[in-house]
Amino acid sequence: MLADLLVTNIGELATTVGYSQRPQRGQELGDLAFYQDAFLAVKDGRVIAVGAMSEASRYQGPDTKVLDAAGKTVLPGFVDPHTHLVFAGWREKELAMKLAGKPYLEILAAGYGILSTVQATRSASRDELVQGALKSLDRMLLHGTTTVEAKSGYGLTTESELKQLEAAQQAGRLHPVDIVSTFLGAHAIPPEYKDYPEAFVNLVIEEMLPAVADQKLATFCDVFCEEGVFSIEQSRRILQAARQLGFKLKLHADELVPLGGAQLAAELQATSADHLLYASQEGIEAMATAGVVAVLLPGTSFTLRSAQRPNVAAMLTAGVPIALATDFNPGTCPTESMQMVLTLAWQSLGLTPAQALAASTINAAHAIGVADRVGSLELGKAADFVVYDAPNLDFVAYHFGVNLVQHVFKGGQQVVADGHFCY
Repeated sequence: MLADLLVTNIGELATTVGYSQRPQRGQELGDLAFYQDAFLAVKDGRVIAVGAMSEASRYQGPDTKVLDAAGKTVLPGFVDPHTHLVFAGWREKELAMKLAGKPYLEILAAGYGILSTVQATRSASRDELVQGALKSLDRMLLHGTTTVEAKSGYGLTTESELKQLEAAQQAGRLHPVDIVSTFLGAHAIPPEYKDYPEAFVNLVIEEMLPAVADQKLATFCDVFCEEGVFSIEQSRRILQAARQLGFKLKLHADELVPLGGAQLAAELQATSADHLLYASQEGIEAMATAGVVAVLLPGTSFTLRSAQRPNVAAMLTAGVPIALATDFNPGTCPTESMQMVLTLAWQSLGLTPAQALAASTINAAHAIGVADRVGSLELGKAADFVVYDAPNLDFVAYHFGVNLVQHVFKGGQQVVADGHFCY
């Protein structure tokens, strides 16, 4: 079969192989195939061959477009499985409070934090939200991300939550990056329900969830299960109602205290539990048994200057699938760069570059239910890949604070060339 696109003279191509049906777990994490002096062949937007340069000529025809990688590194496009993409209201003014040592819950109680973003998001038009999301998607794409999850959760009214999800859907139609949407109406108790949290839980269950389901605006439902936000029982009620409406489940779990969110995620067989800085050994083992993906967010700990780290060693020993994400949001992790997350993964979590790549590609794809299509460069899968100005994978993780992306391809179509958009 002749290729539409042939990438030649690749110095190193690294990808997982054979994990599209299940994520890497335990000692498997970081099991990569490395191809040196390699080529990548694409037909109709899908990978048809990866191998040694000596075999490349058999895929080249008179109409094949050839890109010479000039010895650079090719990796699968990043999959970012936890972002709060759609919002209005950046929160740079909170930086001084964080520097003064104020914890997140104290910032929240003072009327800052998420509530200021909620106010701004409620006031923004859908078009304003779309434009903001497109700007962030551009940054993500320029840094090598080709698929993202996008949560609502900054409206906290039915109308505003629908507006956020509609904006995400519209942004996905306008941009090369694929978006998987998550409803996170249970992200915080809004001010008007401060003294009536159960009434807000009922609103989420009886009005918001059915409206989102009726309009088919989200694949997943998520809940911020945390002390001072939504309890274990409240989270269980919301997620059970979501499952009955056909949503897949996610959970913000054990980020600030060991509340038991990891156990709840396992009980409900959620697709993922995210954050997990305080997940107990019991919770970790329950997640391993249930196959729940642990989405770790080292950028959030970095921004919050938290010394607490998730127990990665226990997760690996138990066999919990680990994924990585930015947690891009205006307050606790304002970065769109998965390259930065790759660096933080070795710096703060102790993951090797190979483990971090697997966690931010194939395992991240499993965390949002798209691993059958993206997350690795294998036969028949989408040709979502990035050419880095780097000699190997280790260099991408090691050389931090700069953008090493040279070219990005989405479904075999070039969308970034020499660091500039071309779509």
